[in-house]
Amino acid sequence: MKVVILSGSPRDAEWVEKIVSVLDQLNVTSIWRVGSAHRVPEHVLELLASYDSDDETTVFITVAGMSDALSGLTDANVVSPVIACPPASDSFAGLDVLSSLRTPPGVAPIVALNPANAAIAAAKILALSDPEIGKRVAEYQQAAAKRVLDADEKLVTG
Repeated sequence: MKVVILSGSPRDAEWVEKIVSVLDQLNVTSIWRVGSAHRVPEHVLELLASYDSDDETTVFITVAGMSDALSGLTDANVVSPVIACPPASDSFAGLDVLSSLRTPPGVAPIVALNPANAAIAAAKILALSDPEIGKRVAEYQQAAAKRVLDADEKLVTG
């Protein structure tokens, strides 16, 4: 079981590292590859074919901004789940994210705008086949809840 993170550029490293950090905490294998849907579509299609055709369960997370063609291209060419996680952008008042949300019929990537949430969503998908991953996701969520409760308790008790 693995998560293949496909970014459109090596400049997306900081965003990818946030995803990988959570996947590492959940003990989920991740592989980072770079391929642009616009500049090297043949390379992307070769990557997709190699990872989608193996016998191992795969979830793809795509990290691409602007037109985010990478997410649509990926989803249209694999049967595995695809999570689009476009990097935050101030361009176009942040509206370039709409390219991740509006896709044609039959192209259905899930969209998670927060890198940690993209990682958690991928892990939850893998947990459908591996209950141990599900247990680790539950522990991760419980720890997040505990941080909130601890913060509240600290406010109350001073």
